[in-house]
Amino acid sequence: MYAGNHWAQHPDRPAFIMASTGEAVSYAEHERRTNRLAHLLRAEGLQRLDHYAIFMENNNRYLECNGAGERSGLYYTCINSYLTAEELAYIVNNSEAKLLVTSVAKLPVAQAALAMCPRVTRCLVVDGGDAVRALDDPRYLDFAEAVAKFPDTPIADEWLGTPMLYSSGTTGRPKGILRPLPENPPSQPLPLFHFLNQLWQCREGMRYLSPAPLYHSAPQANVALTIRNGGTVVIMEHFDPEQYLALVEQYQITHTQLVPTMFSRMLKLPEDVRRRHDLSSLQIAVHAAAPCPVPVKQQMIDWWGPIIHEYYGATEGLGFTACNSAEWLAHPGTVGRVLLGELQVLDDQMQPVPQGQSGELWFKTATPFVYFNDPERTQATRSKDGTMSTVGDVGYLDADGFLHLTDRATFMIISGGVNIYPQECENLLVTHPEVADAAVFGVPNEDLGEEVKAVVQPMPGVRPDEALAQRLIAFCREHLAPMKCPKSVDFMDPLPRLPTGKLYKKPLRDRYWQGHANRLI
Repeated sequence: MYAGNHWAQHPDRPAFIMASTGEAVSYAEHERRTNRLAHLLRAEGLQRLDHYAIFMENNNRYLECNGAGERSGLYYTCINSYLTAEELAYIVNNSEAKLLVTSVAKLPVAQAALAMCPRVTRCLVVDGGDAVRALDDPRYLDFAEAVAKFPDTPIADEWLGTPMLYSSGTTGRPKGILRPLPENPPSQPLPLFHFLNQLWQCREGMRYLSPAPLYHSAPQANVALTIRNGGTVVIMEHFDPEQYLALVEQYQITHTQLVPTMFSRMLKLPEDVRRRHDLSSLQIAVHAAAPCPVPVKQQMIDWWGPIIHEYYGATEGLGFTACNSAEWLAHPGTVGRVLLGELQVLDDQMQPVPQGQSGELWFKTATPFVYFNDPERTQATRSKDGTMSTVGDVGYLDADGFLHLTDRATFMIISGGVNIYPQECENLLVTHPEVADAAVFGVPNEDLGEEVKAVVQPMPGVRPDEALAQRLIAFCREHLAPMKCPKSVDFMDPLPRLPTGKLYKKPLRDRYWQGHANRLI
């Protein structure tokens, strides 16, 4: 991440700390690291507006890989570290990356992918060492050895760079989200980041706990803004609910950003564990990425107090809504009022729906973007006149103008001519004490077209049998209209939920549609 002048103002202050080891990297050292890598990128022939990619787990070299791009005028694509070689190769090729940074842990996947990526001329491997030497392939270099050869002062031609991230691919092939880059110095970020800085209440000297993968857009942006504000980031290698609480106390964390599944996992800790750690330093806890079940949010506010802030906004940056705890308590289930962009809730004929009725969410686009190398899918997100964009989310506005999400349009169930949005049932199921996670979607029904199916991940020690299925169906029928309840329940452990918190529901649903004419995208 680009640190501005903080390396000179606070050279010894930790820019980031790795949670598992306690390793701290100062602002002065972070500055030296990003400069060296920026020189290497230039030496490899990458000029302003070129692309490179990062494919690795959270580690102690990740932030400099971003920061070097931010000060070199480059687009850098941080890739989901759980992808297969084929999936990785698609993104590397589609993004036109010339260089890949990976880790020794991910090297086998990266190596298989790069066999399909002729454009990539160099692969830097963090902690590569003997593993790289054993490959005997000049394309691969140990990261630390490669960057050590370059100066630790800024390159002569610094320009603002930015991430080009990919959508999660829950509704099809991932799409690269490209924002136009002005010829700004790295000290002048894009306007979107000024907005996010205010939304997340970032400030000088903040202490931010990052429990999420660094390849995901929101955690990455929040970490970047923490560094730009001269704060300290504590990076968890992976989320563990008890470790998270201990880290808040240990480092006196002031800011954090989570997803609802993390709330659920912390709430399911034993009471004595939940109360063991002092969380009084927390000033703002932000959450997004997926709708939060009302009971879960209520319990979190009861536990942590009115410090929980929610926002809604796609990686594309079409527009944003947000609410604080008081606003949410007055409008349970809301994701807030519009703060950026202009929202329209429209039916299939692109006509406004009545207040309180669900429709597809369209924004008069707040920040310009295109899907990289994909004009057809870019156009598919636009209204005919080109003034509005959508990512297919469905919701409604209440009487006070607060937005409530109901689902993504692509997972709407049509059963007997009735539209059913499965998010409500998912939100309910995860509150059941025997349920760790849940997915709800439509499956074929000869009479009705589709019926509601639930796939559930039981809590540890809970037997996944028919008796449990019937208990869960009965539980749903106690709280929801019959048409919204699952007709059957299957079990899977674990469910394919991305580390970002988003449920990877499409492959689950597709299994049930094999051999059928699947009208769902």
